[in-house]
Amino acid sequence: MNTYSPEIEVAIARVRSDVAKLHGELVRYGLVIWTGGNVSGRVPGADLFVIKPSGVDYDDLAPENMILCDLDGNVIPGTPGAERSPSSDTAAHAYVYRHMPEVGGVVHTHSTYAVAWAARAEPIPCVITAMADEFGGEVPIGPFSIIGDDSIGRGIVETLTGHRSRAVLMQNHGPFTIGKDARDAVKAAVMVEDVARTVHISRQLGEPKPMPTEAIDALFDRYQNVYGQAPQGAL
Repeated sequence: MNTYSPEIEVAIARVRSDVAKLHGELVRYGLVIWTGGNVSGRVPGADLFVIKPSGVDYDDLAPENMILCDLDGNVIPGTPGAERSPSSDTAAHAYVYRHMPEVGGVVHTHSTYAVAWAARAEPIPCVITAMADEFGGEVPIGPFSIIGDDSIGRGIVETLTGHRSRAVLMQNHGPFTIGKDARDAVKAAVMVEDVARTVHISRQLGEPKPMPTEAIDALFDRYQNVYGQAPQGAL
């Protein structure tokens, strides 16, 4: 049986709780149906991550049935939830964590409008300020990959490395998002569906007007570095 330091055990418990709760946000924002989709979160200070079990109803997800994995995607034996099979996307999540150490959360959904763009193998163009703020430009298309090994993970990493977007539309599949933690990745999943819908509707009215590159850069910089509440108290 694996044993971890008290600090790591606390971190694991916190990520289990966060990941279980955040799946409810996917339902709340209409990003998933049935048991599809998944959220994972890296355990700070350890080569571990937590992900949902495969094929379990969202109403039945709880911290104790989230699954703890190493960064190769292997389930850690003797831990809560280890008797279940992890999400079918576990290998993809593991590949992202191994190759993008700055990433603390990964989300996959089958949200309708984002999947529609993925089915066309077409990036979402940056034609609204909300996209500039959140993604710093277009949302790119990743390569077609078959689920079951780390091919999807490789496509995610290859597409998003050096790119400002925290979302990628895997061709003929759907969106994957990354973030500094699981909540941040869920936010990106919510936002990519919102802009996918808005830009689609815009195109029904005519050709959207492109935004100047310098405006996109300025909006992204402001949103990432100025927007929100300033930290309070001593660091």
